[in-house]
Amino acid sequence: GSGMNLLQIWEKAWSVSCLDACAPGLEEKLGCPVPSHSVLGPISPYYSQRYGFSPDCKIVAFTGDNPASLAGMRLQEGDIAISLGTSDTLFLWIQEPTPALEGHILCNPVDSQTYMALLCFKNGSLMRERIRDDCASGSWDEFSKALSSTVAGNNGNLGFYFDVMEITPEAVGIHRFNRDNQKVVSDFPKEVEIRALIEGQFMAKRIHAENLGYKVSKYAENT
Repeated sequence: GSGMNLLQIWEKAWSVSCLDACAPGLEEKLGCPVPSHSVLGPISPYYSQRYGFSPDCKIVAFTGDNPASLAGMRLQEGDIAISLGTSDTLFLWIQEPTPALEGHILCNPVDSQTYMALLCFKNGSLMRERIRDDCASGSWDEFSKALSSTVAGNNGNLGFYFDVMEITPEAVGIHRFNRDNQKVVSDFPKEVEIRALIEGQFMAKRIHAENLGYKVSKYAENT
């Protein structure tokens, strides 16, 4: 329901105005929203007779693919999971979300009284692969060596890299800054460019996660 953007996530009830904007009589067709782990009842005799399901088989309410990933990875409050794919996806368990225009807030499929935040970053592995090709001769080994040769913090050099229009935030282009916060137009040295990319991508993930309600725990800070 929350993934459809038709649910009032605080009350766990359909938003009548959103339903009316989609189609007439939609609330009756959708039925009453329930927690993802609710048992709805036994399987229909039709499926038992035709397909051999046990009549004792229970039907459980479902959830979407991203909430199912949170459940499957057994995340707890304070945990963050990041999928590094063509697009990068970040999701986390939160108690007190702060919905924003960037990112999504979903009902938690494991605990219906808490929430799940989801962020998607379009410039993910394709951006990393492009910098690998430009700065490390297309080799991940060379990319890793270059990254290891630079210090954390990159001596104040920072970059934000968007070959295509980003989702979170809405930005495009290559933006480099030196330690004096001056925008740099020319390329960084190759090893600096690689670290600037990696640190910039993960810095953006943390910033936007915190904007949605994520809090870094004392345990995380100490480790």
